Amino acid sequence: MRRGRLARLARLASFALLALSLAAPVLAQAPDSIEALKRKELEDINRRAKENREKATQLKGKETQAVTQLRRTERDLAVTRKRLRTLQNRQRSLDQQLDVTRVNLERSILSLEQQRQRLGRRLRALYKSGSGSDLEFMLSSNSFAQLLARWDFTVMVAEQDRVLLEDYRGRKEQVEADKQRLEVNLTQVGRNAKNTNQQNQKLAELRSERAGTVKTIQTQRQAYEAAAVELEKTARSIRSLLATLERKRREEADRAKAAGRAPQPYSGDYAKGQGQLDWPVRGSVIGHFGNEVHPKWGTITPNNGIDIEAAIGTPVHAVAKGRIEYLSDDYGTYGQMILVNHGDGFYTMYGHLSSIGVALGQEVTAGAVIGQSGDSGSLKGPVLHFEVRKGGAALDPMDWLN
Repeated sequence: MRRGRLARLARLASFALLALSLAAPVLAQAPDSIEALKRKELEDINRRAKENREKATQLKGKETQAVTQLRRTERDLAVTRKRLRTLQNRQRSLDQQLDVTRVNLERSILSLEQQRQRLGRRLRALYKSGSGSDLEFMLSSNSFAQLLARWDFTVMVAEQDRVLLEDYRGRKEQVEADKQRLEVNLTQVGRNAKNTNQQNQKLAELRSERAGTVKTIQTQRQAYEAAAVELEKTARSIRSLLATLERKRREEADRAKAAGRAPQPYSGDYAKGQGQLDWPVRGSVIGHFGNEVHPKWGTITPNNGIDIEAAIGTPVHAVAKGRIEYLSDDYGTYGQMILVNHGDGFYTMYGHLSSIGVALGQEVTAGAVIGQSGDSGSLKGPVLHFEVRKGGAALDPMDWLN
């Protein structure tokens, strides 16, 4: 039995040695294999990081492209609208000139016809009397005095005939000039109408392009966030602008006080109107003061005023008397905008306009039309963006409007 046990132990030992000899290469290679796996994992991570960076760059490019396209379209729209307004004003002026020319032409034609009839009667009378009638008239005089009198009368008649003929010629030339002027006006009106139609077509195309760009921004998170960044950038610019204007206002007030004059215009007037100011336009408020949360993405965008829905071209009124302190045809995401100084550091701002109807430094009264509403710079469609500021601080306009 002891001999059998020893034999089994010998066999187990030999199996153990064989197993160790087979496992030795594997154990020797294990550290290298782990290192290779880690290296491969690191390479995968670097590759994914590179892909993510490239994807982020592409997305950033798309954001920039969408916002840049919107800004370009906004500028093109502003230029086209201004050009269209110029053409329309020119059209109205030409129409008025055309009406005046037509009236003058009708009067000239009527007067010419009357002159023609008078001249015709005179010529018929001369024809009937014959060429010797004047000589017979002169020679039938009974005295020298009568001869002189008849001579003077004949000269007067001849002069009257000459005046009648020259007047007819003058009226005829006037009619021809009026006709020529009418033809020139008609040509200008036709050319202007053609240009206006072309600008209308271009405006329609730009509106369609802008709508597509806005749609892209509204439906792509990255583009929307890029636009939101632009909005915040414009808001910071507004604060900087107001700080500059407020510093200028204080300096003017200090100089006026030192000179013994009233410190500033409209002092105390605006504050009295809190809660009683008329609306700049009437419409639904679709953008409220404070932080606005996007319903789809949950992104937060600050709104320093309110957005009032209004059709393009709706007259925009100043809510209180003041002075036009700043104007811009292209102020970032605010588009065309007007800033009114109401004194005591109070300002109102009107953005997304389609046209501006006032000049820098102009005094305006409460209710005065200062421009027309539009959609320049707006992602919400045709709206008026309205802000109330005290210095650089934004106030809720709803606390001031009636």
